[in-house]
Parts: sequence; C-alpha cells; structure tokens
Amino acid sequence: MQSLHGQQTHERFGLAVFPAVMARAHLACALAERGLFDEGEAQGQEAIRIAEALDHPYSTVFGCMELAYLKRVRGELGQAARLLERAVTQCREWNITSHTPIAMASLGHVYAWLGRIGEGVSCLQQALSAYESAGTGYHHSLAVEQLGEAYLLADQVDNARACADRAVMLARGRGERGYEAYALRLIGETASRCDPPNIEQAEGHYRQAMALSDELGMRPLVAHCHLGLGKLHRRTGDSVRAGEHLTTAATMYREMGMGFWLERAEAKLRGLR
Repeated sequence: MQSLHGQQTHERFGLAVFPAVMARAHLACALAERGLFDEGEAQGQEAIRIAEALDHPYSTVFGCMELAYLKRVRGELGQAARLLERAVTQCREWNITSHTPIAMASLGHVYAWLGRIGEGVSCLQQALSAYESAGTGYHHSLAVEQLGEAYLLADQVDNARACADRAVMLARGRGERGYEAYALRLIGETASRCDPPNIEQAEGHYRQAMALSDELGMRPLVAHCHLGLGKLHRRTGDSVRAGEHLTTAATMYREMGMGFWLERAEAKLRGLR
C-alpha cells in the first residue's frame, strides 16, 4: 500500500486484481482475524472504492469478498450477505470462474448463520463441487470447515465431524495454520454436541484450537474457543469453569465490538446464573 502512489494506484502490474485493491482487501481480512474491525473495515471500504473508481469488476468482486469476510467474523451477517450476493452476481455476469466457488461458499456460510440453513448447505455443497472439479486449493479447507458449521447448525453432527476432520487434513497439507485452528475448534464443537458429550475430546480440541489461534493472534477465534468451553462445562454441570470461560468470552467480544457473539455469551451466562 505504501509503495503505490498517484498513478501507480491505477496500475495492475500484470496482475488480475489491482494491487492497490488487493493489498487493502487482504489487510482487512488480517485485521479482522486480530479483532481490529474498525481499522479493517476502513481498508476494505477503500479497496471497494478504488475498484469501483477503476470500473474493474474482478477487483470489485475481490474487495466485496474480503470486506464480507470481516463482516462475517464480526457477526454483521446481513451486511456480509449483501456484499457476497453482489460478488456472486458479478462473478456470474463477468464469468469470473476462479472466485465464484469462494464467494458461494462464503455466502452459504452466512446464510446458514442467518437461519437459512438449507439454502446455506446447498450453496456450500455447490461451491465444494466447483472446487473439486477445478482442483482449486485456495480457501478449500475453509470452505469445507464452513460446510461443517452449516451441518452442525442443521443438527447433522456426523456430517459436521466428517467435514471438520477433512478440513484439518486439507489445512495441514497446505500449511494453512489459521484455517487449521478453525477446523480444530469445529471438532471440539462436534464432540461437545454428541449425546452424551465426548468431554475429553471436546476440551482437547478446543484447547488445541485456542493455543494455535492465540499463537497467531486470532483474538475472535480465541474468544469462540472460550465460548465453546463455557458451553461444554455448563452442559456437564461444572458451573465454576463454565462461568470463567463464558465471562472471558463475553469480555473479549465486548472489547472487540462483536455484538452478535456477545449476545450469545451473555445469554449463556444468564442461563448459568
């Protein structure tokens, strides 16, 4: 970003996406993973503004997808859905096949969290079919993990666990440690949702995910792990440990301005009291 000034902002340097857009969009995602959402949103909005000013659909799609990633992590799901719907529409209109499955997978994940679970699972399944037919590796492990989350929201625990295991394998194969942490947390979620809960396995995977995300500075994911551990201990009747983890999760969500997730942590705390 700092190396591009004046007219260089309007140069592609042989790339498919304008570097001035790409740098800001990627930075928005990185800041989102660290819980620095306001700063990240400013970068994401600027990426889209530059892409629109350049009238370049590919760059606009890229900017919309990365800002939507930030919105999804923060829990602003309606805004994320609108950005992703725009990205999917532009991918189809301009035949941007490389990013169509990525945008569809992200949109399906957001739909599932918005309660449109069947539609979300269908979008994710279509996206993964496109990934596999094209042999695309970029974001593949994340899309598999997202399908696992959608299955879990649909109470299909076995399908969710299969996706989580596969996502770990894919992420490790590509050295995607951040996505590996997401998948490890999902294994913890599936183990905690078994009947009866597999307490030892759930706690072990939550703690693996927490250690990795803490090492990488992924604060929202650390908070999610605390939320998962709090729900697990609440389910098993350990109110002291449940309260500790839920309080930590709520505090972190509040500090990062993650209102969607803060409401869930506080609801669990109220139930505990």
